[in-house]
Amino acid sequence: MTDLERGAIANPDENRMVGHYWLRNPALAPSPEIRQEIQRTISDIKSFALEVHNGVVRVRGGVSGTSSLIGIGGSALGPQFVSRALGHPKTDRMDVYFLDNTDPDGMDKVLSQIDSELGETLCLVISKSGGTKETRNGMLEAKAAYERAGLDFGKHAVAVTGADSELDRYAGENGWQRRFPMWDWVGGRTSEMSPVGLLPAALQGVEIDLLLSGAKACDDITRENNVKTNPSVQLSLAWHHSGNGKGVKDMVILPYKDRLELFSRYLQQLIMESLGKELDLDGNVVHQGIAVYGNKGQLINTHISSNSEMA
Repeated sequence: MTDLERGAIANPDENRMVGHYWLRNPALAPSPEIRQEIQRTISDIKSFALEVHNGVVRVRGGVSGTSSLIGIGGSALGPQFVSRALGHPKTDRMDVYFLDNTDPDGMDKVLSQIDSELGETLCLVISKSGGTKETRNGMLEAKAAYERAGLDFGKHAVAVTGADSELDRYAGENGWQRRFPMWDWVGGRTSEMSPVGLLPAALQGVEIDLLLSGAKACDDITRENNVKTNPSVQLSLAWHHSGNGKGVKDMVILPYKDRLELFSRYLQQLIMESLGKELDLDGNVVHQGIAVYGNKGQLINTHISSNSEMA
């Protein structure tokens, strides 16, 4: 972890660093340029959210009261989880809706929910590569809905994407409200503390400084070089032992807190995509990983109890 946080190459196939930890502790960044860009971007996110809340950024002459997020996988799961876990109808500054799938019926359902509010709705389009087809399809469906309502989609749209990506160029050419960066050293499934997650959270009204400081506190605890005091190492060792080092057992996540209902869905991608590998770094076939399942704890318990009684 010390080497990774100093900027060691973590993905030899793509010659990339992995630095999502720098997002909540810019002092760890391996260069002043990266550190300053992180700090500047966080400041820009807070300023933009404040401008939206105060009516400085206006769409169709009105104050934005709703935001919709178009993304898929890592560009949606984290923001959805945080929105559900930390949001509240009495304190949210904006309502948030998600278009996170290519299901036409699902898109129509979300767009119908905000149809009367499109004129006051910001649309966040999130794609690291800028070329994700599912996200592009969602954007085109949203754009068509705005146009049917006689609205200029660009005046409502905000992009979060890599510099000079297809989406970045499209947003610039079509006069979108703003563009926020997504860096190549942040993986999609670990992007919650980047503009991918911080922008929708800030717009909703979440205190993102507290979110970042909480994540940093977790990092500090899990960097201790002592098995007895490091909960991350303890969990890793427990799963390595339980799964015989090969993931022969599955992980089941059962949150009993309603706000954490999406925790298992978030962890499914985070864990399975991170650990599920056909080859190791030396090219050996290993087929390793851990399958993750989950739902509300009460739902699972009810199902298990019913089956036990039937048996």
